[in-house]
Amino acid sequence: MNILIIEDSAVLLHSLEDGLSRLGYAVDAVADGKEGLDYAKFKDYDVIILDLMLPGMDGLSVLKNLRAAGRKSSVLILSAMDQVDDRVRGLQLGADDYMIKPFSFDELCARIGTLVRRQYNHKNPEIKIGPITINISLRKVICDNKTVSLTPSEYSIIEFLLLNRGRVISVEQLLDRVHNSEACPGANVIQVMVCNLRKKMSQECSADIIKTRRGYGYYIE
Repeated sequence: MNILIIEDSAVLLHSLEDGLSRLGYAVDAVADGKEGLDYAKFKDYDVIILDLMLPGMDGLSVLKNLRAAGRKSSVLILSAMDQVDDRVRGLQLGADDYMIKPFSFDELCARIGTLVRRQYNHKNPEIKIGPITINISLRKVICDNKTVSLTPSEYSIIEFLLLNRGRVISVEQLLDRVHNSEACPGANVIQVMVCNLRKKMSQECSADIIKTRRGYGYYIE
């Protein structure tokens, strides 16, 4: 999944970027409100983590401009502003969630997972396809009661295909979901990842849920 972090604290910004990237998210991170708004208008992010006290443009103005532009990314405000009025205003302007600093990273990840499920209309974190169970909250794939050991990027691919079940997803769309805006990998990277993913799945069970439509991309029926 694509995540944009807009946070002016360099320490927190890099900590969040590193932690979320290790979990397999494609993360872009900026420290300026105006720059963050430009990023959010240029690319479709699944979740935007937004501070309120920012240089260039404050977080609420970023949020207002984002919604006025019709962008539908889920926005999670992460702020030290802890008054009820602050939270109410943020939610009224279009934020989907509000967390107060200091915070638990595990709780942040859980809330990100909830926003993603809500965005794709999956209330249950566990989705079953034949002998395969994918737990979006735990970011885990189980096949015939055995956990399939996947890299974060491999997991991101199968999760995105699953969330878009029944739709053909192009290689370019998958690249967008497993690499941040600064990375420029070739299309063959996705092909190698899908090949490795299929091999790992076949080692645990016979079901091959990832289908290829040659010239178009990949899909899960």
